[in-house]
Amino acid sequence: MAKQNTVFKDAFNRCLTLVAESEGLPSELELGTTLGVSRTTVRAILERLKALEIIAWDKRSKAMLRPPRPSDFFPAEETSSLSDIIERSFMRRILAGGAEPGMQINELELARDIGTGTTSVREFLIRFSRFGLIEKRPNSHWVLKGFTREFALELTEIREMFELRSAAGFAALPEDHPAWRDLAEMEALHRDMLANIDTRYRDFSELDERFHLLVHRSSSNRFIIDFYDIITIVFHYHYQWNKANDRERNARAVEEHLDYIAALKTRDPAKVEQACRRHLRSARETLLQSIQQPDA
Repeated sequence: MAKQNTVFKDAFNRCLTLVAESEGLPSELELGTTLGVSRTTVRAILERLKALEIIAWDKRSKAMLRPPRPSDFFPAEETSSLSDIIERSFMRRILAGGAEPGMQINELELARDIGTGTTSVREFLIRFSRFGLIEKRPNSHWVLKGFTREFALELTEIREMFELRSAAGFAALPEDHPAWRDLAEMEALHRDMLANIDTRYRDFSELDERFHLLVHRSSSNRFIIDFYDIITIVFHYHYQWNKANDRERNARAVEEHLDYIAALKTRDPAKVEQACRRHLRSARETLLQSIQQPDA
């Protein structure tokens, strides 16, 4: 069941970070402007800070009582946008079902699982259906269609164009851009996974999604970011289809990501392009092998 008030929870987490980095809080108006939320939401945030005994608050008087702790933050999955929640739930449902062609997806059941209205789910499915991977059937049902080699080749060609553009954009970001901090956190997650690859190699799919989405978002191009939805679905499928040597394959992909991250940190366009192309070439080969050997 998806949590409600994701706007509030996201703003609250950002406010905690603000509190941790400063000695006090600005006025309600300034806080609302900084966080990009209404005064009503600001007051709800202050009420929660008070309830957690992080601040003492009485009308315009606010005093810090203690610094925020990790346990004060809402979990990341509770601060996601509704569209992100629907996408993740859709992914989990079809992957749990084996991702077989002909698999049925019921938008009413999906909406109930997520805890949202069917309109939002239907809008997501309609938007996703334009790629021809799912097809509408009567009575709120959809059916998953199979992937072909031709589809995969077309997809990888576009993916390479978009990611090369995004990677170059990432390397050109200002040094104080928040994406560099996110990249450092991403590097730490990769190193942790690699150190525990024997038990965590099955978790690579989610980390792969997060890393490439970080790169794509640096482009600030709405079409590239939107297209990443279909890239995510297809490239995560191949981790499910082909189980042969998945531990070794995922370990190699983590190492390629670390090389890619190291190249991004150099901000050298040639090194970034080389690392990006090398990783995308491996991903392309793995995808094509999984389609050729769906029962492997």
